[in-house]
Amino acid sequence: MKEIYKQYLFGAHMLVNETGPDPHAFETAFSLANLFGIRLKSGAELAEAEMIRFAGEQLGVDVPDPFYRTFPAGVRALSPDQLLFDQLVHYTMTYGFGDFSRPGHSLWETDFERLAFKENAEIRDFSVVTEAEAAQRIDEAVKGFCAATRPLDAQKFALVSQYIADKGKEGLSFASQDLQIRLLMATRDMDFAKDLHLNDILKLTERMWFEVYGKDNPKKLNLKNKDRKFLARLIKDRLAASSDFIDCYERQARWAGLLHHIHFKAETEKEQIFCQAMRSGKNHSVWSGYEKQLAAGDANAAAAYLGKEKGSGAVIRQMNTLLSRGADAEALLPYLKRCGSVLLIQLLMKYAAGPDDGARSFTFLRFGLLRSHQETEEEKSRRRTRIPEQIRSHLAACIRNELERRYKGRLGKVYIDEAMKKIALPVSESSSQGGFGVLPKGSRIPLPEGKKIRAFTYWEKVDDVDLSVIGLDAEDRQIEFSWRTMAGEQSDAITYSGDETSGYQGGSEFFDIEMEAFRARYPSVKYMIFCDNVFTYGMRFADCVCRAGYMMRDKEDSGEIFEPKTVSSSYTVNCLSSFAYLFGFDLERNEFVWLNSAVHSREQVAGETDLALLKPLFAAADTLNVYDLFRMLAAEITEKPEEAEIVVSDQDVKLQAGAEQIHSWDTDRLLQLMESR
Repeated sequence: MKEIYKQYLFGAHMLVNETGPDPHAFETAFSLANLFGIRLKSGAELAEAEMIRFAGEQLGVDVPDPFYRTFPAGVRALSPDQLLFDQLVHYTMTYGFGDFSRPGHSLWETDFERLAFKENAEIRDFSVVTEAEAAQRIDEAVKGFCAATRPLDAQKFALVSQYIADKGKEGLSFASQDLQIRLLMATRDMDFAKDLHLNDILKLTERMWFEVYGKDNPKKLNLKNKDRKFLARLIKDRLAASSDFIDCYERQARWAGLLHHIHFKAETEKEQIFCQAMRSGKNHSVWSGYEKQLAAGDANAAAAYLGKEKGSGAVIRQMNTLLSRGADAEALLPYLKRCGSVLLIQLLMKYAAGPDDGARSFTFLRFGLLRSHQETEEEKSRRRTRIPEQIRSHLAACIRNELERRYKGRLGKVYIDEAMKKIALPVSESSSQGGFGVLPKGSRIPLPEGKKIRAFTYWEKVDDVDLSVIGLDAEDRQIEFSWRTMAGEQSDAITYSGDETSGYQGGSEFFDIEMEAFRARYPSVKYMIFCDNVFTYGMRFADCVCRAGYMMRDKEDSGEIFEPKTVSSSYTVNCLSSFAYLFGFDLERNEFVWLNSAVHSREQVAGETDLALLKPLFAAADTLNVYDLFRMLAAEITEKPEEAEIVVSDQDVKLQAGAEQIHSWDTDRLLQLMESR
């Protein structure tokens, strides 16, 4: 079985047996437990030696040494001047002389005797499945991903692409327009275009310009001839299938530019009419008609027109505008009943967030990357979409009622672990990275007492990746902990492993955080946010090999810097950006918060970024969570897992025959249930 399939299953706590019974299964099971804390809950008799290598790769075994090989003890023993001198010498060799041929290390640190590993590490339950069982699980997962209406993250899209390359697309139903566009761009198979509208070709062109050419301004297209021919063929195909191109008026100038750039030749009457329309300068789009009705002061008519021409989802997305222009809230409620459940959940999170009297932060996704805009004072003064708190609360209550109605009793007898109140729903996962221990954005994990957290990143095929931490106080003021600030900040509260800048053949960086000591030293900090950025100019994470994650370590650890047995999460950072947010800490609630967001940014220094787009994630699980979802879905809730038909828990619990267990990391299953109508 291919590695990409096994990697996905490893994230779902499964190992795959590819050879049948192994006479050394017991020894393998023992080694997995001893090395990685993996307990084989089922299928232990199918354990095989190859699993040791594979698990080691996923959790990290051959991780390059950091700059200070006796981290953290060696770092804390050095003075700020020694730490600074180390880095200056190192930078002179690398960025000064351009010598990235060998790893740089401290000139001052002394040898450190490592102890035998005696740390308390969390046990993780895995199952061993046969190759046939694994293939069935992959079949189910891919069918679920293709049937989902939400965009897929990079790992899931790669999984679907590989599956189609191996087995073809027969039997798959593609519900997401985004997925069809990405598959069409990747394969040039015109079958993926049959459900696309003509205007979707612009989306494909802009994605191609960004992903393939690395450019972000579609007004300056300079495509290769083969891509021009492909787009021309695609336009002809879609025009032959339909005469409806009213949506294209919305981006008329962009269409005129594209037709000119690809030297499109109109050969049929339809093609001639289309080209003339796009070059005419006359706007007949639905949005133009909608704006005219708004300008005339009839917001209810504008909503009805938009709903008829664009569907209920378009009305929902314009809810703030319509309400602020005088639309009747009650008249808009029927549209809630006709739109998708995930869109409803997103709207609920928006209205449940409270008043929007302050400066707004607008976030949106483009090509799998988070982008944001912070409202200026001038924009705030001109804002016309203020919604009274009474209406916001009323809409939030109506949305909750609608979700309760459509989900009610869809499942049978359900047991729900209380811990699921901390797990957010996967409503915006397309900018996430995939791997072991990854949870939906906004999910929270209580931080254990008596432990320290060691954040890590390591990489190959790039000179420099920087791991940084940003502290935020109640007023959103930032305190930066990074390569440029840590020489004078090293302490038992926060320790940095040094800036590794000679890592083309492999480098690593680490932060140690002791929560009690950190709170005492930095009492104003409310949140801590960890981020990764590629410092090598012009490189993106997709152009190199990079992994990130965290370990839960004893305060007095073994001295081994990277212990796979203590890894809580390890995932691949492979986004089309040079910047990614990893995770955060809520210091007031003593909780770990999943952020895992690829960000559209060219910043090379963490402290220069806008953190406003992360605020909703810190509240995501408080508004609606996995516990709430299954409370609505359950026909009956039981307090005994052995009596349940569906068990929602990460714990090792006893199941009755035929019962299904759903975990916090089963995002494909969660999405399937969320999208049910």
